[in-house]
Amino acid sequence: MSAAKVSGRLREFVNPEKRDFYPKFFRAGKGGYGEGDSFLGVVVPDQRKVAREFWDLSLEDGRKLLVSQWHEERLTALFILVKQFEKGDLKDRKAIYDLYFECLDQVNNWDLVDASAHVIVGGWHQDRSRRRLHQLADSPILWRRRIAMIATFHYIRQDDFDDAIAVAEKLVADPHDLIHKAVGWMLREIGKRDQEVEKAFLDRHAPHMPRTMLRYAIEKFPEKVRKEYLSRSH
Repeated sequence: MSAAKVSGRLREFVNPEKRDFYPKFFRAGKGGYGEGDSFLGVVVPDQRKVAREFWDLSLEDGRKLLVSQWHEERLTALFILVKQFEKGDLKDRKAIYDLYFECLDQVNNWDLVDASAHVIVGGWHQDRSRRRLHQLADSPILWRRRIAMIATFHYIRQDDFDDAIAVAEKLVADPHDLIHKAVGWMLREIGKRDQEVEKAFLDRHAPHMPRTMLRYAIEKFPEKVRKEYLSRSH
């Protein structure tokens, strides 16, 4: 098992159409949120297949993939690290968590964040101080703010909403569309479990929430309730 073998295996699944499409889809052009990223053209199911084949890759080789210029190599590395974190003991989890933060600048698009933050960041802080999540939420870097929000999914799934609400409070006025979507998504997940908690947040913030955030948050509400919240939004 080696990073080079993972790279070679991924290249067996290159799709030229996806290679041309992904830079547009992930906004890798000048001025885009993924500016400068490079894509092989490998779809996610094939990346997951490769990750399963190499799930016991060493952390050193995982690091090599995680700092790769190629988006799919970074995402495949994260799929592997997530699996290892879920299966690992305390020592393994600590090493994976530390590696994640050492390479945090490489977790730099929404799919990379969404595939990993709730397991590795949320999972590590389960029984520890969650101060770091709130520090990430204050970051000027888009992806770190998204990591903070998505990490709380780990707690939401356990009906623990306090950190998700606190991070959402920090990000409710965020200027970026990708944060609007992340906050709205997590609010919707809270609502699936406790609608009153979500409604309490919306009652405070609906009039000044970004429209996209609000629409994501109320997606599962009855139409009448959705219209009522939308009527409050400016």
